[in-house]
Amino acid sequence: MTRLRLTAYTVLTMIAFAGNSLFCRMALKETAIDAATFTSVRLLSGAAMLWLLMSLQRQMPLEHGNWRSATALFIYAIALSFAYRSIDTGAGALMLFGAVQVTMLIAGFLAGERMTPMQSAGFVAAMVGLVILVSPSVEAPSVLDSILMLASGVAWGVYSMLGRGQANPAAATAGNFLRAAPMTVALSLLALPWLQLDIQGVLYAVLSGAVTSALGYVLWYRVLQHMRAMTASTVQLSAPVLAAIAGILLLGETITHDLVIASVLILGGILLVLRFGKR
Repeated sequence: MTRLRLTAYTVLTMIAFAGNSLFCRMALKETAIDAATFTSVRLLSGAAMLWLLMSLQRQMPLEHGNWRSATALFIYAIALSFAYRSIDTGAGALMLFGAVQVTMLIAGFLAGERMTPMQSAGFVAAMVGLVILVSPSVEAPSVLDSILMLASGVAWGVYSMLGRGQANPAAATAGNFLRAAPMTVALSLLALPWLQLDIQGVLYAVLSGAVTSALGYVLWYRVLQHMRAMTASTVQLSAPVLAAIAGILLLGETITHDLVIASVLILGGILLVLRFGKR
């Protein structure tokens, strides 16, 4: 893959990731849909879109992917939805991808990847920013919501690592979504007493599942084939900036002092990791 195409795919993927945070927050803030229903509609919509794409290509998606990846995908999606009931779009995205970064950096380290001194400084800066974001303050979310968002990030980091080396990224993503479908159906049955349907909320869930998730994750699996784990982990931290801007413009969310400081530290850390990476 050429550098230009890799860059284009990466940018599109980060826009899709930011879109996931935005759609989730919009649905749970502005509509009556409940978190479990949003998650179910999102994953089922993604599974349907990917199944259709694979059918057109005459491929059998269940021959690809695996249950470990599907479980990580499900945990990421459900934890994200419940956490976004109260966390603002930008702050939630920073927590999410901060946790992703830690997970993938640890995995890369265990696989033998090493950081330069400047990359290590960038990593520390990013982690300090994450600590500021979740530390107790007037604007900080609840401990439970913070834990859920961090758990979602860890699950996404695991999902990303499991996706490296896939020979057929689109089919693997489709297989993972289809395996996650029965998990989300079981979730919906358990959550029936709290079911709240909302047409606009369902629309946001469908857009999140069929477009920014299904198609975005196919692109991400392709991008992963050409990136080291440590690079991939830090690239994803550009998504919170896009999510924060969208939240401010579309949802009227405020720019807090902690959010500004955390953003500078986290994004500055990304720059150091990318700029001073080993060739």
